[in-house]
Amino acid sequence: MENKILFDSAILLFSGIIFGRLAKFIKLPNVTGYLIAGLLLGPSVLNVISTEMVDNFVVISDIALGFIAFSIGSEFNLSYYKKVGAAPIIIACAESFGAIILVTGSLILLGFDLKLSIMLGAIAAATAPAQTIMVINQYKAKGSLTSMLMSVVAIDDATALIGFGFAATIVNMMSSNKEVNLLLSILSPLYEVLISFVIGAAAGMLMKLIFRWFKKSSNRLCIIVAFILFTYWLSTVLHGSPLLACMALGGILVNIFDDIDHVVKISESFSPPIFMLFFVISGAGFEISALKGIGIIGILYVILRVIGKWFGAWFGGKIAKQEEKICKYLGPTLMPQAGVALGLVAAAGSLVPDYAPQIRVIILCSTFIYSIIGPITAKVALEKSGEIVVNR
Repeated sequence: MENKILFDSAILLFSGIIFGRLAKFIKLPNVTGYLIAGLLLGPSVLNVISTEMVDNFVVISDIALGFIAFSIGSEFNLSYYKKVGAAPIIIACAESFGAIILVTGSLILLGFDLKLSIMLGAIAAATAPAQTIMVINQYKAKGSLTSMLMSVVAIDDATALIGFGFAATIVNMMSSNKEVNLLLSILSPLYEVLISFVIGAAAGMLMKLIFRWFKKSSNRLCIIVAFILFTYWLSTVLHGSPLLACMALGGILVNIFDDIDHVVKISESFSPPIFMLFFVISGAGFEISALKGIGIIGILYVILRVIGKWFGAWFGGKIAKQEEKICKYLGPTLMPQAGVALGLVAAAGSLVPDYAPQIRVIILCSTFIYSIIGPITAKVALEKSGEIVVNR
């Protein structure tokens, strides 16, 4: 078994490298190549990467998401927020609730079940930062749009959880066969956000303390990995959001530790093979056969969610009086969806069990579509905004 995992890891990395380079040749982001590599080698096509193999690498996904969240959190420098004020919060709320309102309202008006429409609308708020962050890192994107994007996707998880919490309360109240504790239903997502922040903040302060006695890069790398894994695990145990907790870890550390640039550099030197494994496995996990079951409601969900986020980001940018390129190009970078959204699928399924299989198929199929198209759209938006060089 151990030898098989070693061989599987080598195959995943080799395929990621090859397809990443092929994607670069045709001017696509590397992450798109990684996802296509997994898709072609996975159970849906060649079956070189089996379903069992995908399941065996679940821990890699957790590690990768922890590092991605930590990286986003490390951009949360208070000096930036003093300069831009509440703009990231305003935009994150506008794009999240823009997707919720448009998806829910449109599906209801088109005659779909009220509870199903509410649940799909709530899940629409969530945005997955992984693919976009990979595009930013590959092309060394830098500027006001990139900074705002990093801030918005970090806040997005919190707004998505809160929005889903309120939607869950409404659906519970509509179910006459359930006793609803209204206060508990409202406080549940707030608890999830709060406990995640507390865990991340405490870990960040402890991490700074330990760094005082360990200056070598090799030692600090071990500390970084240990704290990210521990924070992710503890947040899961205490029913928080692992991504928010790891973001909080990075966010606290960047504001209390002077040598944060060194820490981020060490983290980035370790993460590339983890990210590559994560995206190839993610591609292998997509079931192409599921696309035929997406139905009209699934197609509407895919389109309406993008429009809702695009318009919401534009509207939020206008309210916050941001420069034109942020208003115009932030929305297209918010397309990818996974992580939190996939976690919300299980919660939605328990609230509306009759629609659980349909919700799962819709979200899995939309995740596949967004994962392939999202990085390309993000690259184009960042190019047009002038924050990445076209010929890189």
